Amino acid sequence: MAGDTRVRRATQARHDAMVDLVRAGVDSVEVLSERLGVSASTVRRDLATLQRGGRLARTYGGALARDVFHERSFTESERLNLAAKSAIATAAADLVPQGGTVFVDAGTTCLALAQLLVDRGPLTVVTRGLEAALLLSRTGGVDVVIVGGRVQPLSHGVTGPLSSLALDRYHFDVAFLGADAVDPVRGLGEPTVDETWVKERAAAVADRVVLLADASKLEQPAPAWLPVRPSWTVVIDGAAPQAAVTQLRERGVEVVVA
Repeated sequence: MAGDTRVRRATQARHDAMVDLVRAGVDSVEVLSERLGVSASTVRRDLATLQRGGRLARTYGGALARDVFHERSFTESERLNLAAKSAIATAAADLVPQGGTVFVDAGTTCLALAQLLVDRGPLTVVTRGLEAALLLSRTGGVDVVIVGGRVQPLSHGVTGPLSSLALDRYHFDVAFLGADAVDPVRGLGEPTVDETWVKERAAAVADRVVLLADASKLEQPAPAWLPVRPSWTVVIDGAAPQAAVTQLRERGVEVVVA
């Protein structure tokens, strides 16, 4: 027992030191490994543990402190900005073609859209969101397909190679994407490169891409980014700063203010 206690204390001390180093700007696995005197594989395991505990966010090849970026849980997010999400979902529902095939992303704003699609059949909805799949599967008019892969513990979205494999075999009339952050220049931000990758794959096989984001997502930091293409449409609520809306439009993006 005493040995187990010493191991736990040493691990906790290493975790605390790792968080301090990341906050100080040391964000690569290789440098963390050197500074802490442990292997790169140990650093990766520690980073995964710290991400699950909400202390760090993983990035490509390293980490970002949670006091810089905070990924909300699905439960936390679904209580926020309800009126804005409802308005965005209503505007987005008008873009759903009757009898078409659409992709609906994970996240609470996309779930608000899914709630409006229950009675919009016939329709095929491919989704990576667990809640959207369960909701739409209860109606007879919507054919629901959920892509495979690893479930993200906070967003309940599915990512990984299995997701990409499934998406590459589909064609969407419209792909509706969510985001943890939106920047007129950098694009849409997510906690991991895996999440930006699956969104990019969905966008690549869609005739039209529509990004759904309430105004609180603007000017937020994020570890991983996907550019918003000029051909995309962004649906945002009326609380969005006019400067951000103008910047998006100047980049050729269609902006719908709900």
